[in-house]
Amino acid sequence: MAKAKKVMRREYTREDVKALKAHSKAKTPIAKISRQMKRSVPALRAKAHQLGIGLGHQR
Repeated sequence: MAKAKKVMRREYTREDVKALKAHSKAKTPIAKISRQMKRSVPALRAKAHQLGIGLGHQR
């Protein structure tokens, strides 16, 4: 039987939050933010929702 993947949680630093807000303002695609910050798309969406900012801008 396959081993379950262990969940690794990292706290958001002040710099992470500043970067997320900057990406939101610049309308950066969420896939690009995910690769850059090394966090999953759902994790970024959840944090953005907590902060009250939009991510993954669509045209």
